[in-house]
Amino acid sequence: MIRALALFAVVVVIGLFALLNWPAFTTPTTLSLLFADVQAPLGLIMLGLVVFLTLLFTLWAISLQASTLMEARRLNRELQAQRELADKAEASRFVELRSYVGAELQRSVASANRGHEELLSRLTHLEGALRLALEHNANSVAASIGEFEDRLERGDLPPPEITSRGDGIPPLRR
Repeated sequence: MIRALALFAVVVVIGLFALLNWPAFTTPTTLSLLFADVQAPLGLIMLGLVVFLTLLFTLWAISLQASTLMEARRLNRELQAQRELADKAEASRFVELRSYVGAELQRSVASANRGHEELLSRLTHLEGALRLALEHNANSVAASIGEFEDRLERGDLPPPEITSRGDGIPPLRR
């Protein structure tokens, strides 16, 4: 923008200079062309060259800007294509991650189920062993009580040290 304003200012100054000095610009002069001499206004020729160069520079700037815009559009399309490709790759990674997490979760659930089943079988086994031990202890206690009842019925009294406490509860033997 600053360049365009500077170029416009230079063109205005040249135009103003030419307008103020128009009689000098139109005065014919003898000009040498190496092989011939010609009578022509030197100021108009130089002004024509400045206008020609200005137009040439303007066309060059416009073509440069147009090619830059076309290149920017091409790069933008390529960037958009790459962005879409990256989005698709990211989406596929999310799908992979989702399937991996799902598979890991299923494996974890299966492992937990196996552990639960193993724990239940161990508890069942321990419950059976505990029942067997309780039954065995109950039988032992019943046998001891039965033996004690038989002794009482036969009249066999316990040894004197057992009843020495006076409350009827026999002390433990050491």
